[in-house]
Amino acid sequence: MPSALAQFPAPLPVARLRRLSRVSTDGQTFPELTGAATGVGSMPGTDAREAAKTAVGALERLPHLPELPARGPGADMIGRGAGLLVELFAQTEPSGWRFADRPGRDTKRAHSWLGEDLDALEEFTQGYRGALKLQAVGPWTLAAAIELRGGEKALKDPGACRGIAESLTEGLRRHLAEVRGRIPGAQLVLQLDEPSLPAVLAGSVKTASGFSRLRPVDRQVAEEVLRSVVTALDAPVLVHCCAAGVPIPLLRRAGVAGVSLDFSLLTERDDDDLGEAVEAGTRFLAGVVPSTDQGLSDPAGSVQGVRTLWRRLGLSPELLGSRVLVTPTCGLAGASPAYARKALSLSAQAAQSLVDNPE
Repeated sequence: MPSALAQFPAPLPVARLRRLSRVSTDGQTFPELTGAATGVGSMPGTDAREAAKTAVGALERLPHLPELPARGPGADMIGRGAGLLVELFAQTEPSGWRFADRPGRDTKRAHSWLGEDLDALEEFTQGYRGALKLQAVGPWTLAAAIELRGGEKALKDPGACRGIAESLTEGLRRHLAEVRGRIPGAQLVLQLDEPSLPAVLAGSVKTASGFSRLRPVDRQVAEEVLRSVVTALDAPVLVHCCAAGVPIPLLRRAGVAGVSLDFSLLTERDDDDLGEAVEAGTRFLAGVVPSTDQGLSDPAGSVQGVRTLWRRLGLSPELLGSRVLVTPTCGLAGASPAYARKALSLSAQAAQSLVDNPE
């Protein structure tokens, strides 16, 4: 059977991308962010200026570049990620995203909307100096979502997966460089969104037909591919996964500086992995504020579960404010604009409460 790489839209420039991706990792020190909160990424609505104003205003310590998937294909997580790929192009089909021979309408829209979002963020960060978070879909979630030209998901072919990772790495390098040029005082942190990673490892990703499932990816291979992306970028990298079963040890070995997760999905089976990671210096972005409209008013209460976990693990309370950042449980695209603002403000207040009252 021929490799699925033959179904890529053009010969993949693997060797050249590898050369381009070899950079120093000196910029990967995670910034000091005691008592910080941030958003996961997506925001409601279609107004880039309003979203940027909200993210910068509510999140003084770690604002983020908002994503507005309500605008349609190209503004969604997969579409934006496909738009970051270098010399690989994707377009929407009735079945979803699929690789194409050349950049089309969807690629152009993805580039246009990202530019609009960056323009808005630049406007509201004039003179800003401090940490700033960007988000991009990770290589395994991209491979699990985009089909090759023959109709099967790229995840089925190991060579295609590595090609996607190499193309994405170069695209992310360019993206980081552009943001540094626009906001020179920013200390960038990159979040890779990998909601499909547990399914990729478990072999529960459905085939394009939906009638069967793709074979699980070997954990060592998954780790190696993630490491190839993480270590080639001149910025500290977080991985966000809002699914159950986040592979924390694998992510640590891949070199990530932090892990972002839905705190409500953790179980006591995760205790050892969490404790070891915290003691090793890994930051945790604890998703504790609901991402859809709810009547919340108690920031300190929203992080009580984090304090309980800390005591159960026997960790020093003094580490709580510096090793844990507070976020909503996931993106806020499904919330109302008013609740999105409230959720980010509550996250910031909850993060400060961990510093003021770690016990």
